[in-house]
Formats: sequence, structure tokens, C-alpha cells
Amino acid sequence: MTIPATMPYVAAREPGPPEVLTLAEGPVPQPKPGEVLIEVAVAGVNRPDCLQRAGAYPPPADASPVLGLEVAGTVVACGDGVGDWKPGDAVCALTPGGGYAGYCTTPAAFCLPPPPGLSLLEAASLPENWFTVWNNLVDRARLAAGETVLIHGGASGIGLAAIQLAKHVGATVITTAGTAAKVAFCKEIGADHALDYRTQDWPAEVARITARRGVDVVLDIVGGDYIEKNLRCLAVEGRLVLIAFLRGGRVEVDWRPIMMKRLTVTGSTLRASPVARKAAIARALRAEIWPGFAGGRLRTVIHAVFPLAEAAQAHALMEAGTHVGKIMLGVR
Repeated sequence: MTIPATMPYVAAREPGPPEVLTLAEGPVPQPKPGEVLIEVAVAGVNRPDCLQRAGAYPPPADASPVLGLEVAGTVVACGDGVGDWKPGDAVCALTPGGGYAGYCTTPAAFCLPPPPGLSLLEAASLPENWFTVWNNLVDRARLAAGETVLIHGGASGIGLAAIQLAKHVGATVITTAGTAAKVAFCKEIGADHALDYRTQDWPAEVARITARRGVDVVLDIVGGDYIEKNLRCLAVEGRLVLIAFLRGGRVEVDWRPIMMKRLTVTGSTLRASPVARKAAIARALRAEIWPGFAGGRLRTVIHAVFPLAEAAQAHALMEAGTHVGKIMLGVR
């Protein structure tokens, strides 16, 4: 395959608002041992991208400084030691960075085949959210059949994946969202109970739904004043999983429920997780989740697709919080 010397990519002129993003031209990266080079067709937009653009989430030292944590496209070159993929293979992949570009490198172990029946656009919307929710709901929270989980931000990309994963393992799902339309979407995607946090007292509703027992797991992207409310909502031996802090991470909290109810508080950032852990998640998703997409039991929802040159508009939409499902960038 002919690989050009340069490619378009999205650059941030400086840390700041979406308007700092601009289209630039730079060298095509070269795959290191164990990596593949992907000609990117579509890249996903995720909230960590917005944080990195704003200067609040710097990439790891060995990662590309270019934004973008998930892509789909075609393998065009392989580094030494890659045996599972070859040039010409269609893949969707988690990336350490670099997805907002014409070409992107990533460890071969982070690649998955697009589920049968899904387009590259749909496949590109899966890796970041599904790796994240598997890592947190299954590996860390040990969510099991018969348990109840509270998922905040049910209409987001994370919420879309988390609701479906929780139902896949046999859990009862309670979720929160911010409008009547988003509440309806959460129910359509599989939530057993969906609460409008703007108009309902969601901790009281959780107590009512669970007959005051509480939930076994909370997956929280909000932080701030939600943290103490989450602790109150947990059942004995419950697990609180923190993966984002939209309302801030510095709060005064009464931690006594942790002792009284023997709670576990945990969290993670996927990007900084060890390569071996992310490779293990990829294998688990391929075995447990990808067949669900092929069979139509699971689905993804694309809210909007922007051309690469309009990454700023995609970030503005992400930060406005009015979207339902995934925001994507079409690269070619």
C-alpha cells in the first residue's frame, strides 16, 4: 500500500476552548514493534479529548500529543512482531492518542474487527466507551447477575455502553439523565428505571425503587455533590466507581457510610492503564460483547458526524451536553 509522507491532523494551537482546534499537516507516524498503522476512516469524540484540549488531561509521555482515543479504518502497515493483523484488514481500535488524523498508530492488541453488520462509522464509536465500562463495571466493580446498578449520564456514550453491558450481565439498571427525551432514550436502550435528575429527587427515587436497600454499584461521571449522595444510595457491601468529575473532584464528604456499610470506592483512567490490561479487555470484548452487536442485541447510536476540519464544532457540541449517543469525526 502507498503511504504518503504527510497527513492532515487536528492540532490545538494552545490550551483553551474548542476554537483553539485547527487543521494542520504533519508526518505520518511509523508503527513501533507490536503496533499497527491505521489509515483512519472515522474517529470518535470523547470527553477526555475535550479535557486534553483544555490542558486538563495531558497525554502520557509515550503517547501521541494529537487528540483522539478511538478510530476505525484499515491497517496499512505493521511493526515487528505483529501477527494477528495484516495490511488491508479493517479494524476498530482503542488508541493511546492520535486518532484525529489521517493515520494513527496503536498497539495491535488494542484492535478489534468491526462487528459483522456494522459500518466503520458505527465500529469507530465502540472502543473507548466499551473498554471503559468493561474495565470499571466488570473488572473493578464485579457487577454480577441479580445486582442493581445506578448509572449516571445514561444518554452519553458511556451511559449507552454501560446500560447495555449491565443488562448483558443480568443486572437491574437505574440511570439518570437531564431531559424527558434522554430519559425515554435510556429506557429504549434497556434501562429498567430512568430518572430525570433536573425534576426528580434521584436519591429518594433510588431508595423507593430498591425498597430502601440501595444499589450494589454506582458508576459516576459527575462527582461533586453527587459523591455523598452516591454513598447514601449504596447497599451494604456496595461499590462506588468514579470515572469522571464533571462537577469537580474536590468536595467535603461524610465518609462514615464507607465504614457502616463496608463500601468500596474505586475508579480508573483507561488511558494510563497498563497495556496488558487493555489487551485483556480487548479479548474479553471480542468474546463477550462483539457477538451481541452482530446479533442485533446490542447497538450503538450516532448523534452527529463532523468532518475532521470541524473538530471544534464537535467539541462544542460535546461540552454543551445536548447530544444523545456518540459524536464522530469523518476523516475520509
